[in-house]
Formats: sequence, structure tokens, C-alpha cells
Amino acid sequence: MSKTFERIMKPSIEDIPGVDGRAAFMVDSASVFKEQRDILPLTIAGKHKVMPWGADNMMPYDILDLIERDETMSTCLLWNAQMCYGSGLRYNCEGASAAVTAAVEDWLLDNSLSSYFLGVSQDLKHWGFAVSVVIMSQDRKHIARLVRKEACYCRFSPANKHGVIENVLYALWRDEPATIKDVEVLPLLNEQSPWSDLQERLKTGKDTKFAIVTRMPTADHTYYPIPYWASLLRSKWYNIKQLIGVAKEAKIKNTAPLKYLVEISDKYFDRLFKQEGISDPKKKQERVVEVKREILDFLTGAENSGKTWFANFYVTPDGKESHEVLITKIDSTKEGGDWESDIQEAVNMICFTMQVHSNLVGSVPGKSQTNNSGSDKRELYTIAQALQKPYHDLLFTVHRIIIKQNGWAGVTVDVPFMQLTTLDENTDAKEVTPNTEEQ
Repeated sequence: MSKTFERIMKPSIEDIPGVDGRAAFMVDSASVFKEQRDILPLTIAGKHKVMPWGADNMMPYDILDLIERDETMSTCLLWNAQMCYGSGLRYNCEGASAAVTAAVEDWLLDNSLSSYFLGVSQDLKHWGFAVSVVIMSQDRKHIARLVRKEACYCRFSPANKHGVIENVLYALWRDEPATIKDVEVLPLLNEQSPWSDLQERLKTGKDTKFAIVTRMPTADHTYYPIPYWASLLRSKWYNIKQLIGVAKEAKIKNTAPLKYLVEISDKYFDRLFKQEGISDPKKKQERVVEVKREILDFLTGAENSGKTWFANFYVTPDGKESHEVLITKIDSTKEGGDWESDIQEAVNMICFTMQVHSNLVGSVPGKSQTNNSGSDKRELYTIAQALQKPYHDLLFTVHRIIIKQNGWAGVTVDVPFMQLTTLDENTDAKEVTPNTEEQ
């Protein structure tokens, strides 16, 4: 039976019996990164070998769940994707003949570049890689279609003995591995020389679909790159911001102060369910409630003075302790209004890590806040767009291959962006591009 991914332990606030206080239960955000141990290929549908994304192949969905719980992260990721999109991907036909221009216009009518480009921009900003699929014409001489494959549904096959990944597998990985039947296997063009690889395959093979991966280079090379902003989930800033929201909610709903933060790793329940042989989802949820009650009983009253809570932890290769259960006492002297400076600090840290100035997206909270001048905002906007050049250079590879394969002489690919102007130019904005003069 198919099972949709759902986090077992969800954030909640619980009353501590016999105590004028409450405890917040939260999932440790760093626990989504489960690549601490060696990861082995999975066999899907009895025949396909695939490298899992994370130890349980659910890492992108775990991360998406955390993103959806935080309005600042989701807004910053959308902002970064929109910055990468600019004024949209365009095929410039100014240097092309009338026949070529007509052919390009016909091709664009059959391919929604706007939807495609915004999609791959989001994939690149979320995950550090994007997957495009080119579909050949019936005679295999021209590229007829261009399709985006959502990165979170893409997995790579194990690399061959030469270190080359040969296929991309596209499927609904949210289902249990044993139940996955529909797997689309797409031949992957060599990431180092996709054009030469395509020409060789068209001469010797019969495939009509080919995947092209656009990968943001990272310090370490893995099957699935860890995006730069993932440090937010490994650090405490994500949890701090979530805790402040929980604390404010507790303050509004109940005057009892929030006294404890209990962070539980998903690994704790994975191990517990395995040890106790629990597989039924309902019984799993009941066991989670029971664990919460055990912790609350431990926190109850002064009679627990001198008691000890035993919880597992392990030491990572770099010598750091990773705890499965961590109980932290919260400073209860803070009142609701005092959280303003803390939430602003947490939001600014998130925006800083995601390279988004908070004044541009309006995400800085608080009753009083500084605001940049119009000139400063224009400069910040221009800087943000200029920083998209490396992403555009990587994304252009697919379109240069299309243009060359289809024989569109004189056609170039470009992504203009809107430059905010000053009042003396008698216009609010103008379109500019690194490749042409003002338009």
C-alpha cells in the first residue's frame, strides 16, 4: 500500500502536570541530514538501481516540510528564484535570418519557456541542481521539446567504474520503495561534455529523450549537493525562530509560561519503532504521545530533583555530540513583547544566510525598524540581480545545445533584468542585459 510521507513527530505545546508552565516539543531541524553514514544504492521495482537522497531517500521532502513551516525561508527562496528569473529567458533573433526567426517562434509556441525557466530557477535555488529533458524530433535531427523535471522527484543511478552517472530516474519517491512501479529512466548526458555525448548517442543509439543536469559547483562533490543555505538547518537559528513563534502562541493562548524546549530527532523514533517492532502508523502516533507524556512526567514538580533523564547520543567524525533528545530550560522572565529583538535577530540571520536583504522582501518584524533609502534599495536590487550571472551561465548550456542542434544561426540566449531608475530618467524601470545596450 502506498504511503505518503508525513512527519511522525510534529511541533506541539504540552501542559506540564502540576506545574504552572508548559513544554514545547520540536523536531531537531539538523536531523534531516542523514548522510552521516555510508549510503548504499536501492533497488526499485526489482530492477532499477538508484542512489537514495539521504539515508531514507526522503531528505528533500523532510527539508520541504521545514521550509513550509517558516515564512521567512519560503519567502527568501521564492525571492531568489524570482531574481534568477529576471525578465525571463529569451532567444534573441536579431542576428538571425527571417527563416530562422520564424522557426524559433514556432518552437517557442510549443515550449513554455516561462514556466520551464521559473521552475529550473527554483530547483537551482532550492537544491543546487536542476534537471532538463530534451526530446528529439521523429527523425532525431532536431530538438522538438524542452521539459523540466522537478528535482525533488529525480534520483541518480550509481556512477559507473569511470565515475560517470548514466541515468536520471524520475518517480514518486514519496511512496514506499517496494510499491514504486512507474519509474521513468532518462539517459543522462555527460555532465562534463553534454554536446559531444549527445552527438555520439544520436549516431549510435535509438533514444529520443536525454536528461541534462545543471549543477551548482560545491566544495564537496556528491550525488545530491547540499545547498549553501542548509547551514540554517544545521545551526540553531531555524529552531530559535520556530521556538519564538511557539512561545508567542503559548503566551496568547495560555498565560502559563513556556519553561522547557524538548528537541527530538526523527532518528530517536526510527530506532524506537524498530526496537519495539511498531509498523502501524496509528500505533506509531500513540507511541509518540506516550514518549511525550513520559518526558512531561519527568519534568513535573520539585519531586524530580535529583532524577536523571537518559537519552542516546553519538559522536560525529568531527568530534561533535549529536543528541537524539535534548531538554533545554527556557528563561521564563521574558515577556511577550521582549521577543521582538530576538525574532528580528533570527529573521536577519536567515535573510543573511540566504543572501536576501530583509528590506527588499519586507520580512523584518517589529514596531520600529530602520528602512533604507530609495537609492540604497535600488543598489541592493541591482546587486541581487548581478549575482545571478553564474546561475544564468550554467542554465544557458541547455539552450546553447538546442540552438546549435536545431541549426539556428545568429540566435543567442539571454536573460534581461529590470533595473530600477531614478526620477530624472522619467521612467520607473528599464530593461538591461549584459549582452546588449539599453533597451
